[in-house]
Amino acid sequence: MASPRLLRTSLLAALSAVLVASAAVGPARAGQPDVPAAAVTFSDTFDGPAGAAVDASKWQIETGDNVNNHERQYYTSGNKNAALDGQGHLVITARRENPANYQCWYGTCQYTSARLNTAGKSTAQYGHVEARLKVPRGQGMWPAFWMLGTPVNWPDSGEIDIMENVGFEPSTVHGTIHGPGYSGSGGIGAACSLPGGQAFADAFHTFAVDWAPDSLTWSVDGNVYQRRTPADLGGGQWVFNKPFFLLLNLAVGGHWPGDPDGSTVFPQQLVVDHVSVTTGAGATAPRTVG
Repeated sequence: MASPRLLRTSLLAALSAVLVASAAVGPARAGQPDVPAAAVTFSDTFDGPAGAAVDASKWQIETGDNVNNHERQYYTSGNKNAALDGQGHLVITARRENPANYQCWYGTCQYTSARLNTAGKSTAQYGHVEARLKVPRGQGMWPAFWMLGTPVNWPDSGEIDIMENVGFEPSTVHGTIHGPGYSGSGGIGAACSLPGGQAFADAFHTFAVDWAPDSLTWSVDGNVYQRRTPADLGGGQWVFNKPFFLLLNLAVGGHWPGDPDGSTVFPQQLVVDHVSVTTGAGATAPRTVG
């Protein structure tokens, strides 16, 4: 990521409490210590009628533009660019349009899209954080599933990018951390690429982080591709042992992906099958190191 992702128009500080749901625990085996079962602390499977807005008890919609990354879209409210499809998905749609004379940092906005977060609704601290997504395709597209530390004071409060994809790299996604002294283009992370020229936009994939004190492990479809600890920061401060909230968005253009060009087809969609956070012994299931 090239620069801070905070909107200049609307990002509230998140609640510091973690939403925790209880889970039944079966009897322990004789002679073995009790091991807590996995507990789902956040979940959205986006069930509902086509055209409905997201669950307002779980998500808030951000509005405005983003001068920090030089993105080109205006994030709209309600279900204009973020709506359920009636088949168990959230669809975030980027369009080349300006139906309400939206004004952006560069003048009259050329595109609309949506950005959602759980700030003030739910935070997470440790566990298995995942989303099953189908990303868009095309030059200038920039979908992301990520987290921000609370209270927000970027970059000192921390950012965990679970999945970012830029349209000029259709076969590659990135996972990155940002904090004091290692932010923007200096973020610490790694890329994961599909074999044989496959594109992430061709199918759904599950993007996850397994998060523990002093440890973050990224995976795609259960296959681990990087792990980060304080030892990777070169003496920098680890700021990831505290609550974070979740974000989903589809940006258009910006420093990193570049702007759309004549090859970019609109509308484009980020389709989200589910988002979940689980904690406990059964929460994680990465398989191999890629």
